[in-house]
Amino acid sequence: MKIILTFLVLVLLISCQSKVETNTSDVAASPSKAQQITDLKANGFEIFDYYDNDIQDTVIMQKYFLAFLNTGPNRAQSEDEAAEIQKGHRAHLGRMYELGYADISGPLEDNLGITQGITIYNVPNLATADSLVRLDPAVQSGRLVVDIKPLWAGKGFALR
Repeated sequence: MKIILTFLVLVLLISCQSKVETNTSDVAASPSKAQQITDLKANGFEIFDYYDNDIQDTVIMQKYFLAFLNTGPNRAQSEDEAAEIQKGHRAHLGRMYELGYADISGPLEDNLGITQGITIYNVPNLATADSLVRLDPAVQSGRLVVDIKPLWAGKGFALR
């Protein structure tokens, strides 16, 4: 029993040690603003930048794409079928976030019942945003239709 306990403690210590080493070695310096601008332009993103005297730094403004997910014409599915479409819709949005194409998405409270939700796409152009949003099972089924608008926002600014 003592041998097993000693072995487990050693394994735990070794795994903690390698975790610490991995975390400290993976820390990399953030790219400079100039490098960020170069990279964004090279990847086809539409941007502009300016120097903000208040924060004493360069602000990079990037064009994102705000997809309004509106009530579609085909909402006559059974409860089970609608639930399955919704499950696919959530999976699609999760995939878009994991792949880095979508920065935020969620339901929208709309008193008129027109807009069901929004997604902000972090992609180079409208055509890419449109093609990605049309992969959504809720859009494909007609439960939702999409209206995409350009949105300029500061690159890297946090949602508060």
